[in-house]
Amino acid sequence: MEDRKAARQRRLAESKRQIILDAAREAFAEDGLEKASLRAIATKAGYTPAALYFHFSSKEAIYAELLRTSLHSLGESVAAAVDGADTAEARFRAAGMGFFGYYAANPSELDLGFYLFRGGMKPAGLDRDTDRELNAALEGALMPLAAAARDMGAGEEAAGLSMVNIFAHATGLLLLLHTGRIRMFGASAEALMAQYVEQQVAVLRAG
Repeated sequence: MEDRKAARQRRLAESKRQIILDAAREAFAEDGLEKASLRAIATKAGYTPAALYFHFSSKEAIYAELLRTSLHSLGESVAAAVDGADTAEARFRAAGMGFFGYYAANPSELDLGFYLFRGGMKPAGLDRDTDRELNAALEGALMPLAAAARDMGAGEEAAGLSMVNIFAHATGLLLLLHTGRIRMFGASAEALMAQYVEQQVAVLRAG
């Protein structure tokens, strides 16, 4: 059993890690991953740059940890949206709108997610295993769409394509929403997303 001193040290280390992650999120939001520096993150956290290495091996490792947490929250949000839906069509609708709704309500998470949306940032130093892990987490959050499509009678290829279609359409609308460009068209991003989800349901229903 963990003694009190070890437990206190563990809690302190966890607290310091969280302070660093919060500071990094702020730095990345201000400057992006490429321009944000370890020095800037350390300054915001109240530590020296050298102190950060006790908790993270690099700036990219910090970014990966933020993404891991973000994608876990996304997956939980989509799963919660699907929970209780009593038909395959209802699950498909709930998953599509749950994915869109999570990023519509959390624009900073969308900024983090764009690492994955643009296909990875290998030149920035993320190793192949981490890159694969994070992309798998994103795919996992979207899997309720494919599962619902299969339950509606779609084959593996059609189910996967419907998942990709929802993902691509949601991403485009989210960009329009969070950049304010949607106002140019006098439209509602949420309404357009719901309309597209219904179109995909109709395609799957038609077989």
